[in-house]
Amino acid sequence: MQRLRVRYTKRGRLRFTSHRDISRAVERALRRADVPVAFSAGFSPHPKISYVGAAAPTGVASEAEYLEISVTRECDPEQVRAALDASLPAGLDVVDVVEAGAGSLADRLECSAWELRLPGADPAVAGTAVERFLAADHVEVERLTKKGMRRFDAREAVLSLTVFEGTETTAGQASSQPCVILRMVVRHATPAVRPDDVLAGMRLVADFAPPVPPEVTRLAQGPLDAHTGEPADPLDLDRDNTRGGEAEPASRHVDGDI
Repeated sequence: MQRLRVRYTKRGRLRFTSHRDISRAVERALRRADVPVAFSAGFSPHPKISYVGAAAPTGVASEAEYLEISVTRECDPEQVRAALDASLPAGLDVVDVVEAGAGSLADRLECSAWELRLPGADPAVAGTAVERFLAADHVEVERLTKKGMRRFDAREAVLSLTVFEGTETTAGQASSQPCVILRMVVRHATPAVRPDDVLAGMRLVADFAPPVPPEVTRLAQGPLDAHTGEPADPLDLDRDNTRGGEAEPASRHVDGDI
């Protein structure tokens, strides 16, 4: 049995799709693409698909969501990528598939890079709020979780936070309207610190609140690169292991089939 690791996106209007609906769409797409997915044993067999890491919340776009698929025979990762991408609706786009190497993919997802577009926000006020948030030792916020109301430090997990001006987007479409953009790198922790927690912290330390809900996108997630301070590609290690240092495909082509 072979395991494949898949990076997919959630773009445009598909950002409003729930994780359960995405799971159903992936299962249907795998059947349409004729990918030989392995099934569990027992009275209620189910496809061996595991979603890795915390899924981007409903309403949040993402360029870096991950899942693993077990298949019953060796498949060419690039052919699986193309077939699965063609079988999914536009917006759920499969951008990378590699053969799984050693180690846990979940352990490599140490941090996420996020972008928040804040239409109508004042750049000067946003800049002051960012400075005050970064200068604080602790910024405690509250959020309702599955275990009830939790109070935690939103500052410690934030590795970087910058502000600049850009243009507004709506459902993935750019416009000419200016807006404030926040970019942050947040270390994965328990409980997870989300972009809305950082905004809540900025409201506490600087009374900064965007006039409308932000447009949030996860740009990347992976191991923290000490040189760039950004998430590195978590699939690079799988590519290195399977290629053995050579510029060859991760898996050999098998009889022209997936």
